[in-house]
Amino acid sequence: MALVMCPLCSDDEDIEVIRTLDGARRLVKHRCGYEWEHKEPTVPQRNPLRTFDDLKARFPKPEDVDPEQLERVARLKEQYLAVKPDFDPDVAAYWSKYQQIFSPDGLWACDPRVLKDFANSEVGARPGNQATFNSAWNDMGDAAAGEATRKTIEYLLYGPDDVPLEDRLQHLLDGTKPFAMTGFKEALLTRVLCVMYPDRFLTILKYTTDAGGKREIARMVYELELPAPESVNLTLGRLILWSNDLLNDLVGQDFANQQHAAAFLWWAKDQIEGLP
Repeated sequence: MALVMCPLCSDDEDIEVIRTLDGARRLVKHRCGYEWEHKEPTVPQRNPLRTFDDLKARFPKPEDVDPEQLERVARLKEQYLAVKPDFDPDVAAYWSKYQQIFSPDGLWACDPRVLKDFANSEVGARPGNQATFNSAWNDMGDAAAGEATRKTIEYLLYGPDDVPLEDRLQHLLDGTKPFAMTGFKEALLTRVLCVMYPDRFLTILKYTTDAGGKREIARMVYELELPAPESVNLTLGRLILWSNDLLNDLVGQDFANQQHAAAFLWWAKDQIEGLP
């Protein structure tokens, strides 16, 4: 009975249990005659899977920010708001146009080229280079690529009610949905949300990036460390939405719109270092 190696012989054969003791201990004997107490290893209990609500409750909150840092940001905000924003007048019209296009009826009635145009437009929010999307679109052709893009947007905005928006976003990011359009990933999916929910979503299209995503802005402006996507059991979809809502709560009111608020955060991250 191979329970453990004999401490004297380094042999694990012909080990006999003499008797069972308290505390999961056993008196065992090797064929060489040596006896000793052996305790069965304890199998560590796994932490139960945390629910969606449990995970969200553990995500950083506005009250986690140091009050003195909040005061510094408030002073910068007052300074920033003293100058009226110079907005591109085309943004509001563009947002309104695509709210109609992305509506349940408009999505399947629109010309597929307007969907490709959206992916390559910088009006209101800049998604960056979309070479992967454009290459896939050109290979697939307008009809097939348009259908895949429609299905992607439809699932994001109008997917099953029992699947939270955070998780629908993740399904499209990780490719678990076979209909998902190639290259229509984080920046473009977030841009869709900015258009359809303009009061909620800041026009900061990436969670983390060297140029400064939501995670970097939270660190630089509020000295608040958000989770790295690869270091937690949270999905990127959840991090994207929860970080947006956190920054939205922190930045507060008085901005003309979410583009104005996002512009302030971009500006503030380069101003706050060394601020008393």
